[in-house]
Amino acid sequence: MNKALADLIKISNTSGKDPALVQGGGGNTSVKTDDGKFMYIKASGTALKDMNSRAGWRRMRLDAVHSIITDTSLAKLESQTREVEVVNRLLLACDDKIKTVARPSVEAHLHSLLDKCVIHLHPHAVGAFVNAKNGKEKLLKLFKDQKSPPVWVPYTDPGFMLAKKIDNLTSKYQKKFDKKPQILFLEKHGLFVTAKTANTALGLVRMIIKRCNSKLKQLKAGKPKPMSQDVIKQAKASIAEAFLEATGKTADITYFYDGCFAAFWSKKNARKMLSVSSLTPDEMVYANGPAMWIEKCDSHKIAQKLTRQIKNNTKPSMAFLVKNVGLVVAAPKKIADTTRDIVISSLFIRYNASR
Repeated sequence: MNKALADLIKISNTSGKDPALVQGGGGNTSVKTDDGKFMYIKASGTALKDMNSRAGWRRMRLDAVHSIITDTSLAKLESQTREVEVVNRLLLACDDKIKTVARPSVEAHLHSLLDKCVIHLHPHAVGAFVNAKNGKEKLLKLFKDQKSPPVWVPYTDPGFMLAKKIDNLTSKYQKKFDKKPQILFLEKHGLFVTAKTANTALGLVRMIIKRCNSKLKQLKAGKPKPMSQDVIKQAKASIAEAFLEATGKTADITYFYDGCFAAFWSKKNARKMLSVSSLTPDEMVYANGPAMWIEKCDSHKIAQKLTRQIKNNTKPSMAFLVKNVGLVVAAPKKIADTTRDIVISSLFIRYNASR
């Protein structure tokens, strides 16, 4: 195994094992070879913590990846057509002996623009800032002592246009500072860290999270009140019935309780905080958006809300925060725990962003 792949596995496993940094299959990583010809990058649909020498990555030709960014004709295409074309070209840029159909990360073209080692995450400590109205101001002040000032990336739809935006910003940065940026904060998205070595990149991530957390507040959880099993059963039954009524499908129903749920629903503006749409890509993928606020378990009213979502071409909620009861998840058992983790992260982000 060459050093680039070894470094990729190191930064991936280290980041992926920390639930404060990564939930489910979120985040992506890459490492370029010393000769600048290839880039090893996380494969889509795999978890960073599970990457190993045999699976979870693809090797790509950097010249082929760069050619996507420089192709001016792509920007003229309708967005859906363009993104399909980009994904196909990224797959064609792979140069390895992997026989699976695993695609390289859809953000590979963006990774190609940055330094040798790249870590892209959606940590909730950063999410609190990049989703706050004054987040840019707060972050630039918090990291003003850095020799390499962070870059703030205004919100741009993920994909080709985001890569073009970062291409423009990094080019200006390199002209001004004669080096590539190490820290990029993406509005309403997350964090990119990029450095020449794996250890430097990991050290930057640790520093950023520690510094961001120093300005945030945890949702303080008191001792959980004993919950009646009858109340829990009623909540699960109501949501199962509502999901079936709205979608015509049955769903696995799982109940969770965490002290942060009670701390959140005790806030006066809890309902308002949950009314804002998805704050991270992971929240959309693993929970179909923010948890639905449920004041009272009325299956018909819950079904009406789900039906409205479907009519608006939105996927129906998978997570339901039932006040004074807990979290009910309507999702396959294999992702229920991940959905719970996403909700806990989302509540933290929403609470601190609102502050």
